[in-house]
Amino acid sequence: MTAFKTLDDIGDVKGKRVLVRVDLNVPVADGKVTDATRIERVAPTITELSDKGARVVLLAHFGRPKDGPTPEFSLEPIAGATGKVIGRKVGFASNCIGDEAADAVSAMQDGDILLLENTRFHKGEEKNDKAFTEALARNGDIFVNDAFSAAHRAHSSTEGLARHLPAHAGRTMQAELDALHAGLGNPKRPVVAIVGGAKVSTKIDLLTNLVKKVDALVIGGGMANTFLAARGTNVGKSLCEHDLADTAKQIMIDAATAGCAIILPSDGVVAKEFKAGAAHEVLPVENIPADGMILDVGPKTVEKIVEWIGRANTLVWNGPLGAFEIAPFDKATVAAARAAAAETKAGRLVSVAGGGDTVAALNHAGVADDFSYVSTAGGAFLEWMEGKDLPGVEVLKKG
Repeated sequence: MTAFKTLDDIGDVKGKRVLVRVDLNVPVADGKVTDATRIERVAPTITELSDKGARVVLLAHFGRPKDGPTPEFSLEPIAGATGKVIGRKVGFASNCIGDEAADAVSAMQDGDILLLENTRFHKGEEKNDKAFTEALARNGDIFVNDAFSAAHRAHSSTEGLARHLPAHAGRTMQAELDALHAGLGNPKRPVVAIVGGAKVSTKIDLLTNLVKKVDALVIGGGMANTFLAARGTNVGKSLCEHDLADTAKQIMIDAATAGCAIILPSDGVVAKEFKAGAAHEVLPVENIPADGMILDVGPKTVEKIVEWIGRANTLVWNGPLGAFEIAPFDKATVAAARAAAAETKAGRLVSVAGGGDTVAALNHAGVADDFSYVSTAGGAFLEWMEGKDLPGVEVLKKG
């Protein structure tokens, strides 16, 4: 049973003004939404509340406006795109507070859906300013947060409103929290984590937290080179943060103390230049030439990773194993992703993945839909994996 208040705890919403924080920060080109994934994710919450007779008032940010309202950061085009996704009319108000918002909300009928203008047009949003939060709260009777992706920020529309109105998690937030609980909160062991990406420096907190919580940690991508170098391996011209050797050594010591196996590459796909179709060879990591770059983990390493995935009951994944954007350096990521997907489809594995590059890599492998849960939350997903409390989540807890 979830430890968070959800729509199941909300009671009768007919005629109630429900402020719903959603993530509509979608890519737009020439005034048109080019990827509606985030709108699709929040559609179930919006339609459920509308069907129950709520007056659904959507709050969202868009981009990073610096000096107040600007046309390029207006949510107005997103209202039409949201309407298309959910198959219903979505109204729009030119401000999220003040007379424009109040008049639009007061004109709503039961079941209507209204999108208010970009909350970040007001400096009080990111400051979690009390007066701004109270201005937002005047247009609602209930608050529903369905934007896990913004839950790591203590802003007015993510954390502040939950202190002014009865607050609940929307269906997307609920699904995310349940998946994350299954991934690291109370997982079925053994738990294997795969962490890739370019740099250790961006994931020190993540790695430090994971070695205390998982049974095996697979390290790939450019960051694996830093660990190899810390062990005394010459990685040639490979991307490597030599100044973080002591950090890498400490993480390996902490892992040994916690009984967490660290899986580093034993072989790599090596090239002298980083470009599509570059001449390459597979070499043991001990034999990397001075002018060589490791751009993917090799087949022996992949075999070991797939073996660990087969042993696991739970898999948590953040970051690709190699430079997957360019062939042939995508093979390891694709092979591991497909192995995890097959185990998941067979009912033997709970697989939770997240992070921008990770989502792109799983889509590239054609298996994103086969994982138990794929988070599009970016920074919030990473902070959760780091073991940090997320302000927008903490205020939704029961009790």
